[in-house]
Amino acid sequence: MSTVGQPERAKQIRVYADKLKVWNAGELPENWSVATLLGEHSSRPCNPSVANAFFRAGEIETWGRGVQRIMDACREAGAPEPSIRYQPGDLWVEFPFPAEYLAVVPAGRNAGIAGNAPVETPVETRVKTPVKVMKLLAERPTASLAEVATAIGKSLSAVERASSKLVKEGRLRFVGPRKGGHWEVLK
Repeated sequence: MSTVGQPERAKQIRVYADKLKVWNAGELPENWSVATLLGEHSSRPCNPSVANAFFRAGEIETWGRGVQRIMDACREAGAPEPSIRYQPGDLWVEFPFPAEYLAVVPAGRNAGIAGNAPVETPVETRVKTPVKVMKLLAERPTASLAEVATAIGKSLSAVERASSKLVKEGRLRFVGPRKGGHWEVLK
């Protein structure tokens, strides 16, 4: 939903005692409303080239069904459907917690908050790939980087970047020949 050529604005997740709110900067296509977004509609990606790349990579199954898939997933999980609020430049999706969850988790225990004070977290929180790489290689020092990537659910290039960084930092090293060698996790 971001506009090409404009600086990226931060995304937010706010956790309340009774709901989760997700905010993203962006614009709906011209003459669209939330009702259009919630109904059956054509896809109008801001950047069709990027959307096509994600489609070909298998990251999206079809265009124009994302919101419907969110609603379906909530229904299938027995959770209330989220509400969507749009103002030009801002889109909020609010996920109320299911009554069953609220009955089990005491008020104020959600994410360590009390009442309705939000906790904001940037969506871009990085997954600690280097930590996962080191943990796996400590357990299986003869594993290849391709095996590590598969085991931790990351791409081979992400694991290669992480291991290279760890080697440069002196936290990881490869000992022996390329075939038959092993990894050592250093302190």
